[in-house]
Amino acid sequence: MKTKTYVVTGSTSGIGKALLERIAADNVVFAGYRDKSKLEILQALSPNIYPFYVDYAKPESIKYAAEYLISKCTKIDTLVNIAGCVVAGPVEKIDISEIRRQFDVNVFGHLELTKDLIDLLEGGKIINVSSMASYGVFPFISPYCASKRCLDMFFNALLVENKKDIKVVSIKPGVIATPLWGKSVEENSKYIENCKGYEKEMEFLISNAQKNESKGLSADKVVDVILKADGAKNPKLTYTVGRDAVAARIIAKMPQSLINRLVKLGMKLRIKN
Repeated sequence: MKTKTYVVTGSTSGIGKALLERIAADNVVFAGYRDKSKLEILQALSPNIYPFYVDYAKPESIKYAAEYLISKCTKIDTLVNIAGCVVAGPVEKIDISEIRRQFDVNVFGHLELTKDLIDLLEGGKIINVSSMASYGVFPFISPYCASKRCLDMFFNALLVENKKDIKVVSIKPGVIATPLWGKSVEENSKYIENCKGYEKEMEFLISNAQKNESKGLSADKVVDVILKADGAKNPKLTYTVGRDAVAARIIAKMPQSLINRLVKLGMKLRIKN
């Protein structure tokens, strides 16, 4: 089997870590991390893993990461963009600076690193871990939904426009059991706690996140699809993972006014129960 060179961001937990565990034994993997306390986790996984620091909320780190990768690679077979965050809360309560951070991390960071590495990706693949949130509006995580839709749109344009034979794939999972849920509650505590007028909704948001962290689909299911797309000569543009993601794709085809009514009704019933 041919040894490939991968660049994987968001590699210290969840889907990223699960992917590294599957590919690092037989390939060269450059693994992006943000939390320096988890560097040892990456180093212990395999001698084929080369960690690099990148924090998409800090533009200078993207520049240094790209310079490092360009100095180490002559070709990148597959770039897997997994790093991300969730900004949550009612739109009227969230600081604009936080919404900008959402787009910096989930969209602009991926775009900048990809653009910097574009020459090394010729003939290769870009696989983005998007979300079923890209299909529509999920209450109280609208910045996340918008960022995932934006990510898909930019990279679809890259697929159409590029002359380097780069394949671009969007993986849209449903609810996955990863630490992202707990992190999102912690990072958004300012907008969740003492949210006047939305107390019941925020209680539901927290309990739902806690449930998803343990009862969502296994990260390995997403890795299976990533590897399927990576191994395909002509991969599909989009892969949905999980029944909830399939349902979101179908519902997204309905008129927006009907979707809005269904979302409001669903929220009301779930909060009541």
